[in-house]
Parts: sequence; structure tokens; C-alpha cells
Amino acid sequence: MAAHFGRRLRKGAANTAVAAAAVAALAASQAPDVTTDGAGRQTPSSGAPSPDAPAEESATGNSPYYTDLPPLNSPNPSPSSGATATPGVTGDTAAGIPATVLDAYKKAEATLREKKPGCNLPWQLLAAIGKVESGQARGGRVSADGTTIGRILGPQLNGVGFANISDTDDGAYDGDAAYDRAVGPMQFIPSTWEWAGRDGNGDGKKDPNNVYDAALAAGHYLCRFDWDLSTDSDLRSAILSYNNSTEYLNTVLSWLEYYRKGTHEVPDGTGPLPSDRSDATTGPSPSPTPPATQRPPAVQKPKPVPPSPGGGSQTPSKPPTTPPTAPPTTPPPTTSPPTTPPTPTDTVHHLEDAGTGKLTAMAGDVFDERISTRAETRSGEGVGKVRVRFTIVGATDATFPGGETVATMVTTDAGVAVAPPLQAGEKTGSFTVRATVVGRSVPGIGYTATVTARAADKLVRTSDTALTCVAGGEFAEQVKVKATYQGAAADGVAATATLITSPDDPSVNDKGPYFKDADGTAVRTLAGLKTGPDGLLTLPKLYADDTAGTFLLRLTTTGGATLTVELTVTAPQPSPSPSTSESAPAGA
Repeated sequence: MAAHFGRRLRKGAANTAVAAAAVAALAASQAPDVTTDGAGRQTPSSGAPSPDAPAEESATGNSPYYTDLPPLNSPNPSPSSGATATPGVTGDTAAGIPATVLDAYKKAEATLREKKPGCNLPWQLLAAIGKVESGQARGGRVSADGTTIGRILGPQLNGVGFANISDTDDGAYDGDAAYDRAVGPMQFIPSTWEWAGRDGNGDGKKDPNNVYDAALAAGHYLCRFDWDLSTDSDLRSAILSYNNSTEYLNTVLSWLEYYRKGTHEVPDGTGPLPSDRSDATTGPSPSPTPPATQRPPAVQKPKPVPPSPGGGSQTPSKPPTTPPTAPPTTPPPTTSPPTTPPTPTDTVHHLEDAGTGKLTAMAGDVFDERISTRAETRSGEGVGKVRVRFTIVGATDATFPGGETVATMVTTDAGVAVAPPLQAGEKTGSFTVRATVVGRSVPGIGYTATVTARAADKLVRTSDTALTCVAGGEFAEQVKVKATYQGAAADGVAATATLITSPDDPSVNDKGPYFKDADGTAVRTLAGLKTGPDGLLTLPKLYADDTAGTFLLRLTTTGGATLTVELTVTAPQPSPSPSTSESAPAGA
């Protein structure tokens, strides 16, 4: 990267002061590695990123990336201070972002602003990563819905020059059933996409080859540990978690700063293509044939000939000959290569439940119980400082805080990792939370959790006014009730209202008061009612036929709450008959 950066300086720096400033900026942007604390939140640690950090802990599997740097001059014209609008015109080709790709980045930012406002994700960060990962989807070669024209694939992660990640998706995403490859415009590896994927264009699918889906997934990925990307430390930690390389970090930060100074929209398919890569290969062909492998295996560049002391080129000369030496009489001692001590993760033999209770919650509520898992050695000793990943699996809308379906926590010294609280959604039924060790293949543990329907255990009328009506008329007051559960208002609870025959006979009465359906037809049972905010429910207006008497309305809810309301229908009062005049007395 240093040589490449030097080329950029020679090409773009107006003077040595500019070059020095650029070098200083890159030097200042060196960032530490990313570690995870006891709460599962990743934070920077001292030192440079570990070259052998687990590939599965990055979005890309630490795949190769483009190393092209932006021009040292800012996009022209630059936006005024505080401006947020994208300039309509610019003279800098490098600042152009294809229209659909740019739209995907901005929509992802808007979604994250609503879902995770504390993350402060700028769309320019997604653009910087998209530039480094795929050259903005190969210059914006995407269809109208944002799907790339031809797949963008990284090289096989087979351990030859890259990470070694055996196939995890049976080739579903990357077409490779032997090893995983990074996929799509944001270069997710299949195992990461499986839990990080999002539907960004609303078509009901999560496709890593779609720039809307991939941009939204990248945004959630960068915000997953409650990072605040408006701070330098969290920003750098998030970028390093995407690809654990300091040079990668520097390259992304360079494009982030460049795009913040101004960008402009260009037509899809016309964006500039990068050329230099971290694996020393050239960029993709402008017209690849799908499925296209964007990132071929590394090739070795010839080593440059060093300049002569006088500044001219130097022709290599034959190396000086040395007189042969007599072989030693005794063989030199052999030394064993240094051994790397095992990490805590290396010592984990299995996972055990750490006393998790019954996982049950009502729809919309937080589960009272939290999942606890213990990482143990073969002999059953707890292992601390091990990352345990909890993944929600199954047809459910339950989530961890922040709407996430995956949470990574670090074990305590006793080896116990406690998952964040589970938030039940509206879908009822059972699902699974699976606990696995990050960076080690040991059997996971599945925890069954159940979401029950919203319920009420008590119903009361909100008024004690008698409900009366004249036969053939309508009741002046509507029935209003409040549902509670364990003393708290029960909103969203299903309820049914029925005009019953008698207290002991819950069958539907065929006479007396009734409701009207949408067509004005008399009905005496209303199903599908739901309590609203504060557990309140107002029934539709009641009418009476020509039958006088006392009638009963019974309301029931999920959870067993029942209320019987008395309705009185009176007979109509007879109209007074005309008075009869008295006869006049007879005679005179």
C-alpha cells in the first residue's frame, strides 16, 4: 500500500506540503484491533489488528479489497460548510456514484436513522465500503431493482493466500459447495449473510447480490454493537470488524472523508472502476460473464530493481562468488519452530446450559428469563473470555435489543455468557435461540422459546350507567370495557362479544338486542375484537327488536377474562286514546 500511496502522491500532490499532509493523515488514522468486552460490545484495544483474527468475525471473511485511493484534491465544487445536499454538478470523476447504488446507500442511512438513531451511520461510510469492496457494484452494473448484473464473487477462501472457510451455504449464495466466497456489492461471506442479511428493497427476499439489501445489511452490521459512528473509536472499530486490516481501515477512511466533501450521481453502469487490489490483481472486466469471479487468487508482482546510488537505473550483476566452505563435522542443532500458546477459545470442548429457566413471554413483552450458556473444557471447567454467539432461528419476529436477531457475548471468568433480553414480537408459537462458540467448531445448544397470545385476566365496564332501550329502538350508550392483566392494562387482546340465552346457557340468543354488520344485518356475535391502548374496548351500537325483557351480553378475552353485562328492553308505552265526552242530561 505504501508504494501505491507513493504513486498517488506523485500523481496528485501539488507540492511536498500536500504530500506530507496526506501521509500524516494516513498515519493518524492507524487504528487498534477490535475486542469484545463482557457485555458483548466490541471496543478498540491496543496494538495493530491481528493478522490471524478469525475470518468469520468479519463481514467479508477478511477477503481481498480494492486499494485505490481518492485524488488528493477534493471534489469540485465542494459543498459549503454544513451542507447536506449532494452537489448536482462536479468536475471530479472519482466522486461520481451510480444512481441506484447511491439511492441504496441513502435509503439504508434513513432506515438506520429510524431503527438505530444512536448509531449515527452516514451513507458516505457505506459508499466508502462499497467503493473498496466492489467499486460501487462494478461501476453500477445493476438492474432497476438494484440486483447486480452477474454475481460479484471473491476468491475461494481455501486457505491458499486467504482465510480457510469451508462451505457453509451448500453453494446457495456463492455457487461454491467446497469453500465460501465473499458475495455481492458489499462482499458478505455466506455465513455472515445468513444472520446479517436484510430486505432493503421490500421484495420479501434477502439477496446479497442486491445493492439495497446489501447496503442495509452492511448498515446493521456496522451498528450491531451499539457503536456510535460519530465517534472516532467506534467508527474505526466498526470498519475493522468489516475487514480486520489496518490498511483496509485507512483506505475506507480515505474514501469516507472524500465522499463527505461532495459527491454526484452518475448513470448506472458508468461509474469509475478501480484497478489496484490488496491481492495484487487487477479489477474486474467491464463486462463479466455471470457468474463472475471478481477476486481471483493472488499473483506475485515482480520485485522492482532498486535504483543506483546515482539515481539512474541499475542493471543487476552476478552475485559475487564465495569460496566453498568445508562441511561441518557435526550437524547443526535443530530448533523447533516457536509454538503459539492456545487461546481460551482453543480450549473449549463443549457448551452447557448454565441454568436457563422456562423461556415464555406474551406477545409484545420482554422475556423475564435470559439465556445462560457455559463454555467448558473437556474436564468441565469453565472457560473465560470466549465469545458466544446467540442466534434466533425459526419463524418468529422476536428479537434482541435494537431489533437484532444475533448477539455475541463474552464469557465471564466462570465461563458463563448471558444473552441479552429477548423481546417477543406479535407472532405466537415456538422458536429456537442457538448458542455457538465463535471461532471454534463445537456443537451448539438450542434453547426453545415460546410466545403466547396477548391475554387479559379481568374485564370491567368503564361506566355504571344502566343500559336500557325501548323495544324496536337503539341503546343510547355503547358498551365500553377495560381489560387488564395482573393489574396492568392489556392492549391488543382478542375479545368476543355474544348475546347469550341465559347465565347458564352461553348459546346465542335468537331474540332481543343485536348488533349490525356492514350490510345492516342483525348479528348477535362479534368476533375478532381487540382492545386498544390502555386496554380499552368500545363495542358497536346495540339495537333492540320488538321483544321486551332482560337480556345478557357476555364478553370473553384470550386469557380467560369474562364480563356479563345486563341489557334491559322495555315495552313501548301505549298511546293515550281520545277522551270520550259525557252525555248531556236529558229533559228540561
